[in-house]
Amino acid sequence: MEYTQLGRSGLKVSRLCLGTMNFGPQTSEEDAHAIMDRAHELGLNFFDTADVYGWRRGEGVTENIIGRWFNKGGGRRERTVIATKLYGPMGDWPNTERLSALHIRRACDASLKRLRTDYIDLYQMHHIDRNTPFEEIWEAMEVLRFQGKILYVGSSNFAGWHIAKAQEAARRRDFMGLVSEQSHYNLLTRTVELEVLPACADYGVGVIPWSPLAGGLLAGVLRKQDKGRSANERLVKELEKHRPAIERYEAFCDELGEHPANVALAWLLRRPAVTAPIIGPRTVEQLETTVRALEIELDDKALARLDEIFPGPGGPAPEAYAW
Repeated sequence: MEYTQLGRSGLKVSRLCLGTMNFGPQTSEEDAHAIMDRAHELGLNFFDTADVYGWRRGEGVTENIIGRWFNKGGGRRERTVIATKLYGPMGDWPNTERLSALHIRRACDASLKRLRTDYIDLYQMHHIDRNTPFEEIWEAMEVLRFQGKILYVGSSNFAGWHIAKAQEAARRRDFMGLVSEQSHYNLLTRTVELEVLPACADYGVGVIPWSPLAGGLLAGVLRKQDKGRSANERLVKELEKHRPAIERYEAFCDELGEHPANVALAWLLRRPAVTAPIIGPRTVEQLETTVRALEIELDDKALARLDEIFPGPGGPAPEAYAW
């Protein structure tokens, strides 16, 4: 397994991050525990979750599954860099969502209880809260860090200027600020190359791409169809929109002799500021197959082919649309 530092922090994480969003809704607790055990055997130490995962409001289904796994002992917690998120609604009453100081305090305590741990390695804001000033957010995060409840702070779905604003507010407080940003990033969705990636690179913020396989479009969807495997309605609709590019992509992967999912991950691992794409295996077998991405070396010619198939925005702003 390859490891790297998370942004400018001293924290070392695996170059693949285990996403747990499927744990509960699609993957049973028993299978989820098996996946996490196998992830450790393969060297993955970076796991990502959120208080809303499990999609039963206020229950924290996925965090509870991870907490019961930690509770088995055997060094499971100690070997894991656990990242969780807050922002989404956890109840119907006011102040049970977003990033007020009150909700940050309550959400952190609730996640600690569900995860059965006394600290969270990386506490992430799941979305930008335009109604709460960063002075309030950072003060609340500073308190949690002083109490030893969190070690690092990250963001998710922030625009480039949000990252700049957050970091400058943190700097005024002599606080470390963000060390990571989770963004929607894959070969098909490259908008973050305009301003988010440059902002992250400049501020030393590690990028953690979510949906690296574009919801399955980059995971060999045509191969699966040829084998008679059905796809959900959303995936079928997206495939028809991008079919010519996906056909060229899967043909290119055949030339490389690699699985499309692994090529998509290998491409992300070459992108500036990217720390670790989030993988979301539903089975142990899917996890074991995915690790191959770390061994794929894409040369400049291969990268140029991928840019030809999936053109990005043209580089960072403003050169992407100006001179």
